[in-house]
Amino acid sequence: MGRDGGDVSLPAAGIHRQILFTTVGWFVGYYLAKRTDYIHAKLDRELFEYVRHHPEDFKATEKKRIGELLEDFYPVR
Repeated sequence: MGRDGGDVSLPAAGIHRQILFTTVGWFVGYYLAKRTDYIHAKLDRELFEYVRHHPEDFKATEKKRIGELLEDFYPVR
């Protein structure tokens, strides 16, 4: 028998705390993930709205081929 009269094995002694902390951690993580998604969606909406109202500031550029972007390759021996 243990000191307090209970007959609980050592590995199961703190299982209620582990379950509690796991549950609290899951809910806090879920809330933080939802909040960050909301904040990023709100920011995206504001930026896209700005771009839509000011198209002169965001003109489309001509597309370049990969060969125009990269420098010539000269192997070093």
